[in-house]
Amino acid sequence: MDQQEHQGLSAVTATLLPAWRRIGATFGVLFLLGYGVAWTLPPVYTARTVFIPPQSQNSNAALALGSLGALAGIAGGNLQVRTPGDQYLAMLESTTVVDTLVKQLDLQTVYKSELLSDARKQLRKNTNAVLGKRDGLIYLDVEDSDAARAAKIANAYVAELQRLSATLAVTEAQQRRVFFERQLQQTKERLTEAQQKLERSGVSSGVLRAEPKSSAEAYARIAAEVTATEVKLGAYRSKLQPNAPEVRAAQAELAALKNELTKIEQAKANEGAPNDYIGRYREFKYQEALFELYARQYEAAKLDESREGSLIQVIDLAQAPDRRSRPVRLLIAGVAAIVGTCVYCAFLMFSRRRRSLS
Repeated sequence: MDQQEHQGLSAVTATLLPAWRRIGATFGVLFLLGYGVAWTLPPVYTARTVFIPPQSQNSNAALALGSLGALAGIAGGNLQVRTPGDQYLAMLESTTVVDTLVKQLDLQTVYKSELLSDARKQLRKNTNAVLGKRDGLIYLDVEDSDAARAAKIANAYVAELQRLSATLAVTEAQQRRVFFERQLQQTKERLTEAQQKLERSGVSSGVLRAEPKSSAEAYARIAAEVTATEVKLGAYRSKLQPNAPEVRAAQAELAALKNELTKIEQAKANEGAPNDYIGRYREFKYQEALFELYARQYEAAKLDESREGSLIQVIDLAQAPDRRSRPVRLLIAGVAAIVGTCVYCAFLMFSRRRRSLS
């Protein structure tokens, strides 16, 4: 310690030590004042609810998509599944959920907000939801000046989340179910149309049964693969460069499938069957093959969805807290006393320095 620092410390000691009684009294008075002011602050209560977000059936999903062959690339591109916990956190903060709670619980009146947007902002400010890194649980905390209302809002969040999730495809199984349900409906309409056209061509059901199955099934299988590969190639081209390995591989696969399909069509034409009958029958078998494929995957997705059980499993319902979370009156009083005492000590040092200069 150099001489200047030693002199500074001596000056502080010489100034504050004789005034220790006044400093102590100042601390005590400020502590009492701070504690009294803390009592005037309205209490804030925090209610917590804990629930489990739905879990994805990843193993069944992989098996289901793996059985699709070329269609796996299409389904996988449309089913970009995120973590359910992160999705549910985003849903909790969504305008749909927040506005529903504001209107349902009349929070505009509670928050004294003229505008719905102001009440929405206040509710979001009073709400905190986090996803546990280790346990995967969602912890939802709601603050309010009324303990019972804090618990009511927290539980209303969960109820509204359950209602909203029932209308959305959030989990992996739900998304697969929605995807295949849409494809199944479209294919069913095309299959019905193809069947009606085939019946109008004058071909009886007996003739249909007499048609060689091996040839018809081969054509239907290859035609379905051509359709799937074309869609997959279109998806690659929208995301990748034309010379990307994935694009080239899809182009080569599509060319090979089309070449094989052309050979089958030429062989059919050489059989001498009416062209109108050949085209309509092939279209019918093609749509039939697609319909059976989508139907199997749709049923598998429904089964996985049922295995997920309840979308939201509540572990702890929010209870009206019997102790306030803030303000912490002793902390407020202590901080006020410390800050005020430091200011008073600085004032004493300033006064002494001013007297020494004069």
